[in-house]
Amino acid sequence: MTAGSTPGRDLAASCISRLTAAGDTVATAESLTAGLISATLATVPGASAALRGGVTAYATAAKATVLRVPETFLEKYGAVSEECARAMAEAVRGLFDASWGISATGVAGPERQEGRDVGTVFVAAAGPDGTEVVEVALSGGRNEIRSDATKAALKLLLAVVTTPSEQP
Repeated sequence: MTAGSTPGRDLAASCISRLTAAGDTVATAESLTAGLISATLATVPGASAALRGGVTAYATAAKATVLRVPETFLEKYGAVSEECARAMAEAVRGLFDASWGISATGVAGPERQEGRDVGTVFVAAAGPDGTEVVEVALSGGRNEIRSDATKAALKLLLAVVTTPSEQP
């Protein structure tokens, strides 16, 4: 990444374009990315037409108190899990009354967390027809993992949002 560049800027532009064409909005719930997904979307001119806002719930307790991820999920599955990513995306969608909720939770390092390897990431997209969760295994240092997790979340968002011309 060069100075002044933003990871996934082209992906973000495609997401904002697609969301705007569909008349949809998005909100983000972020853990390991700590606001990077929302910040990346916000670099796109016109992002305010689609980006509602976001929550950075870095600590596990914040996932429970702010996003209301059930503590039973956190105890049973952990904060780095498919279940947590799903709950985060669904919660932020409702919190901001957005068409789509996007979430990212995982381990950026330097050490394993909850028995999960560094680079284990779950991204989720919650929308009008349900929630899709993707697990990705990333490598590199903290910043590279956070950047790649942001890109994974934006790719998922781009994959699930359809414009009117794409609908059957």
